[in-house]
Amino acid sequence: MSLTPKNGAIRTLLTCLALIVGVCLHSAPAKAQVTAFKQAVAEAAARDRDMAAYYKANDYKPLWIGNGGRFTSRRNALLKAIESADDYGLPSKRYKGDELRALVKTAKTPRDRGRLEVEFSRRFLDLATSMQSGVLAPNRVISEIKREAPLRDRASYLTNLGKSSPAGFFRALPPKSPEFTRLMKAKLMLERELGKGGYGPKVPAKSLKPGASGNAVVALRNRLIAMGYMRRSASQSYDAELQKAVQQFQGDNGLSADGVAGAGTLAEINKDVDDRLRSVVVAMERERWMNLPQGRGKRHILVNLTDFTARIIDNDRETFRTRSVIGATDADRRSPEFSDVMEFMVINPTWNVPRSIAVKEYLPMLKRNPNAAGHLRIVDARGRSVSRGAVNFNAYTEKTFPFNLKQPPSDGNALGLVKFMFPNKYNIYLHDTPSKSLFQREVRAFSHGCIRLADPFDFAYALLAKQTKDPKGLFHAHLKTGQESVVPLDEPVPVHLIYRTAFTTAKGGIEYRRDIYGRDAVIWNALAREGVVLRAVGG
Repeated sequence: MSLTPKNGAIRTLLTCLALIVGVCLHSAPAKAQVTAFKQAVAEAAARDRDMAAYYKANDYKPLWIGNGGRFTSRRNALLKAIESADDYGLPSKRYKGDELRALVKTAKTPRDRGRLEVEFSRRFLDLATSMQSGVLAPNRVISEIKREAPLRDRASYLTNLGKSSPAGFFRALPPKSPEFTRLMKAKLMLERELGKGGYGPKVPAKSLKPGASGNAVVALRNRLIAMGYMRRSASQSYDAELQKAVQQFQGDNGLSADGVAGAGTLAEINKDVDDRLRSVVVAMERERWMNLPQGRGKRHILVNLTDFTARIIDNDRETFRTRSVIGATDADRRSPEFSDVMEFMVINPTWNVPRSIAVKEYLPMLKRNPNAAGHLRIVDARGRSVSRGAVNFNAYTEKTFPFNLKQPPSDGNALGLVKFMFPNKYNIYLHDTPSKSLFQREVRAFSHGCIRLADPFDFAYALLAKQTKDPKGLFHAHLKTGQESVVPLDEPVPVHLIYRTAFTTAKGGIEYRRDIYGRDAVIWNALAREGVVLRAVGG
């Protein structure tokens, strides 16, 4: 029977209906899968406000789990970064790369894949933050560290990864400072040394001097050879070559370079490779805490407390250095770590005795003898001088003492003749001192927390040279008046008080200092609890 036009139209209509139904039956499951994926992402991300905000703003679209090369590239880049986390002194096991790989293979349903999407983001954010800003919150580990890790907006990590080459994104995360790069090289060198067994037997002596001989001298020589300070030699005597090597070691470790292996020098020589490796790993973490978005400043002042130095750095090059005295090791006198901005210097300063010093040190003296500490003025709350004879000091306690103590400008002023101010709530600044003999000491921890400078006038000239052709003349014009005067810096200078027991030189060498306040030991223990480990590398 031939089809009529009417029958042909019916067949065409039926065919179209069949196609429409087929498309609907096919699209309904696909839409349901997308909905299940997004719902799983929303639920899994809800516990993390930053992550939840990112996914909501991006309609819960995947960043990691999807079909296509860009998703594979991101996953592989993250897994590779986790594998290399140990290179950066990070706890690679904490990020659980093997677990992520296993989950990729077992996540079959849309809900499983949605949860895996968020898990990738969670591990990624942890690693990215650690690589850029550190594993620890510094001010939570040690209260005397008054700085916060320079954390970035967490959601921005996810956004920027989606716009970047994944491999390039991870390469950009660690600090780009030359110091961090050199610390990484030092870390690998020490790991290889650890793989070879370390520096050999320790030196079995309390002290060794030039001219000595015997097994202890051989052990000393062998350790210095292992550390790279000497060429191999069969000599058993403490000769000129060994003395020179000891001096070089002393210079690299902040010791008096007299060429005598005394108790302090031998204590440093006998430190094991893993001790040095801990110092380097801690220094890397500390460098991440200094990974500031704005940098340290083209010109900045760097005070390394463990090194007892203050330096001016211009465009990553040291242009001035002076010895310093830092806070004593007593719990209430240690110098804190923080960054601020130097705004001015005060020439011929008045010393406004800090409250803690006034009531804990001077009040007991005044109770015994009202005329004690005659170099200080007694001042009331309105700034008026008070006669000592009119005050019954025994009537007051540390809490009720109503007076301030001030020392007028003079050559004997506790602050010397100039102080350098970066106003901060810790009342810390850099200053001159009449106690010049302390700068000859090897360990210079004597102050109440402020930083005393050995060459304060030269330090002032270096700062003022940026704003006058005659910095020395400008400084002394104020100094000779004998009156307190404030000299602003035309361009304020960032100041960074840091604490490094391991640091590098521009030529790539590594130097070590003693953990004078015991802070690095505390930081290492905190890193170890997070999963950071020391490793030995072969070859």
